[in-house]
Amino acid sequence: MKEYKIAVVGATGVVGEMMRRVLEEKKLPIYEYAFFASKKSAGKKITFMNSEYEIKELKEDSFDEKFDFALFSAGGETSKKYSPIAASKGCIVIDNSSTFRMDENVPLIVPEVNIEDVKKHNGIIANPNCSTIQAVVALKPLEDKYKIKRIVYSTYQAVSGAGKHGINDLENGIKAYGDKKIYDLEKFKYEIFNNCLPHIDVFLDNGYTKEEEKMINETRKILHRPDLKITATTVRVPVMNSHSESINIEFENQFEDEQLVETLKNSKGIIVKDKIKDEIYPIATVASGTDDVYVGRIRRDNSIEKGVNIWVVADNIRKGAASNAIQIMEYLMD
Repeated sequence: MKEYKIAVVGATGVVGEMMRRVLEEKKLPIYEYAFFASKKSAGKKITFMNSEYEIKELKEDSFDEKFDFALFSAGGETSKKYSPIAASKGCIVIDNSSTFRMDENVPLIVPEVNIEDVKKHNGIIANPNCSTIQAVVALKPLEDKYKIKRIVYSTYQAVSGAGKHGINDLENGIKAYGDKKIYDLEKFKYEIFNNCLPHIDVFLDNGYTKEEEKMINETRKILHRPDLKITATTVRVPVMNSHSESINIEFENQFEDEQLVETLKNSKGIIVKDKIKDEIYPIATVASGTDDVYVGRIRRDNSIEKGVNIWVVADNIRKGAASNAIQIMEYLMD
């Protein structure tokens, strides 16, 4: 069996730490690892697979070592500069930033949905937005069976999606509430504790946020439906980890309720939790720490002829970022 050499770029961030954890769990055929981060983190020691590694500073010559794969999660500017350098050295880059997602020459991949598109890569593969990933895992089997006419996204996104500073704002808010103290915000304009903030990423001229536009455009690209009607409202909520989404779907074709549920149950990567008599439905604390997409609250939208509502929950740092990227790499290793 062939063994591989890989680099993790952004190894000390929230997603980078999760990538290390998932790699430890999977025990892939990798004979050598290297971990890169900014100059600020260079020299830091980490323990990985019972061995000690030193974080290296990412430089233009870092990929002269000839890596097979590089998992990037270090922000858009870093990806923009260093991903092409890595690819030019024969390394396949799987990038977690938004830099290349809408580039027509870069495949945007969710393995359960469109893994066949990965064959079109020219050295760089884009990992979709976390909220998009879990949504399209649930949507793809329904698109195949009933053909989607329109989607309305409403998301409830955890602070882990905003990185360490977002997590700190919630933790500090919880502590300050109990102690009745004032504290400085690190990430958000307003306190996230005790609030829902309808503002993720920057506002655009059309009134949408960049996060909402990402979901709209990425869904269209992944499903190969450039004209699909989609609207979105994305909200940051005081939940530590795992995103929740209410998705309203209108179909072109008629459907039977039980058949639609069975379609979801029989689809890869999905766990249906939908027993309302027992008050069973997907929640963030159940999804956290897993790579599955949980679907529940499945019910007809009685305001239209061919509509359904579903509730979709997944760990945004695992399936929504680290695990999705590593799944792509696994496929390319086979």
